[in-house]
Amino acid sequence: MTCSNFTPFFSCSLRFPSFKAKRSRRPATAINPSRIGLPSVRAARRRPFRSGFRATRGICYASQAVELLPALCPEIVVRDARLEDCWEVADTHCGSFFPGYKFPLDLVLRIDRYIALLSGFTVPPGCMRTCLVAVNSNSVNNTFDVECGDAGDADFQNYALSTGSIAGILTVDTVADYLPRRGHLKQRRTGIAYIANVAVRKEERRKGIAKMLVQEAEARARSWGCRSMALHCDVNNIAALRLYKNQGFKCIRVPEGARWPEPKIAEGVRYSFMMKLVPKT
Repeated sequence: MTCSNFTPFFSCSLRFPSFKAKRSRRPATAINPSRIGLPSVRAARRRPFRSGFRATRGICYASQAVELLPALCPEIVVRDARLEDCWEVADTHCGSFFPGYKFPLDLVLRIDRYIALLSGFTVPPGCMRTCLVAVNSNSVNNTFDVECGDAGDADFQNYALSTGSIAGILTVDTVADYLPRRGHLKQRRTGIAYIANVAVRKEERRKGIAKMLVQEAEARARSWGCRSMALHCDVNNIAALRLYKNQGFKCIRVPEGARWPEPKIAEGVRYSFMMKLVPKT
């Protein structure tokens, strides 16, 4: 719903009455921002849901990154990304969020994402970041080597890059780049894990992979001692909103006029800021 950092990957709550009961006019409940360390948003106005609303597709096709009808897929294993996975992670990200790019722009974008992923392993002191990958154990894994320098030199390096096994990706961190700063000193917020870059390959969708990635990210946030999780989701991405709400995320009403940081993938894309409390085991 980020998604970063890698630039992401990130409403109205509906309550459907039963056929026998009368329609409830009481608004749906939302998370109190004061409980998760965010400023009060009482002055924000809630926009009513219009029955004739239809979602429009934006430039960033994040709707391709989630499943409408997830199912169990035992051959999928979620683990931390390795160095040899970086190229395929970049390819999965670009193929899901920017499918309309053609050569040579698509290659340039993949190289840019590849470099950003390699540099993303360094984080500020006290922060955590990891890239999770969903690996399909039944797929054919092809590996090719990239050689840097002369084989006879002492600084010769050989890199192995894998292709064909990554089904989905997700990044989670505590860097708080896309969270509102705290106080007059604009201090970085702590204790909140941020999810971004949730993407699933087209041929691997409707297998519950995005759900597995989000659940594993929650487990990582819990192990880091985070009390809550946050993400940004395209407001027109109904499938992604449904996925995150089913995982316990709630839409946070941003105060009118507030300049909270947001991902910048393309102009015209509006995001819904969502959070959930991390349950204690």
